[in-house]
Amino acid sequence: MFQPHNRSTVIGSVFVFLLALTTVTSCAPPQSTTPPATTSATAGSASPTETTATSGSASPTATGTADAGELCGPGSAINYDPAEFQESPKVDNKWFPLKPGSQYTTTGDVKSAEGTTKRTVTHTVTGLTKVIDGVKTLVMWDRDYADGELVESELAFFAQTESGIVWLFGEYPEEFENGKFTGAPSTFINSIDEAQAGIAMQAEPRTGTAEYVQAHAPKVDFLDCGKVFQENQRVCVPTGCYDDVLVIDEHNPLEPAVGHQRKFYSAGTGLVKVTAEGGENQETLDLVKVEQLSDAKLKEANQEAMKLDQHAYTVSKNVYAKTAKAEVTTETTSGY
Repeated sequence: MFQPHNRSTVIGSVFVFLLALTTVTSCAPPQSTTPPATTSATAGSASPTETTATSGSASPTATGTADAGELCGPGSAINYDPAEFQESPKVDNKWFPLKPGSQYTTTGDVKSAEGTTKRTVTHTVTGLTKVIDGVKTLVMWDRDYADGELVESELAFFAQTESGIVWLFGEYPEEFENGKFTGAPSTFINSIDEAQAGIAMQAEPRTGTAEYVQAHAPKVDFLDCGKVFQENQRVCVPTGCYDDVLVIDEHNPLEPAVGHQRKFYSAGTGLVKVTAEGGENQETLDLVKVEQLSDAKLKEANQEAMKLDQHAYTVSKNVYAKTAKAEVTTETTSGY
């Protein structure tokens, strides 16, 4: 999703790699408390009277605090209705499924003029929720390692509408250098400092549709645009081979030198591969491990993510501290 800012092309920042629990065999295809208020946010093209984002489409009219322009081209103005989101967040979009207790490991290289860096990212779907601007979101916790050293630990916040669109509502990425915490300057939260939520995955993505905004945070120079690039592709990574793969092309028009990313999603599994197109840094990532945490391990992950949430209130006083605190809502993986 990168990812927001296309930060996954830069060492020291996290890439949100989202997957589901489907176990894949090699070379075989895996089949608040805050009252709601009308809020702006983006998608492709739709009727000017439409108020709720649909798969790849939304109203070009937005009334929020941020710029309501078509940031990623015609038909991409951000707009959503908080009432369209589930009261208890459940992200089961087939291209972008998130189940609490799911943990994934991705590895790859970042090649730049300075050399090649090995990258490992662990992605954990926690049992935490957090209300952002009237929407209860599900919390993802990512840890990003460069040549074995932790460079970023991030919380990201996702919610799904009743129609199946997955939205990203913000990120809190703590950065580290030589093992020491250095800050979280790229933090953004929807509706604070003109930041806007964006579409992480459309309900029914298809080629030939307009680009859509994946999130917009002008205070941190962040704008990501996504577009369906290919369908029905076949991709093989260490966890197996996947058919019917969807390819999303992503870029930040504010940073053209970064180039584009291509993200490969398998239906029923999620993101399995990332490649680079152009740009100064060339990054590739592959899914290498899928794990379902035990209840005890999920409890540990929840505790660590809660510590990160609590720390954020002292680090990001002008942004994160304005949000409601996260809550543990899922402690076991059974029955979710």
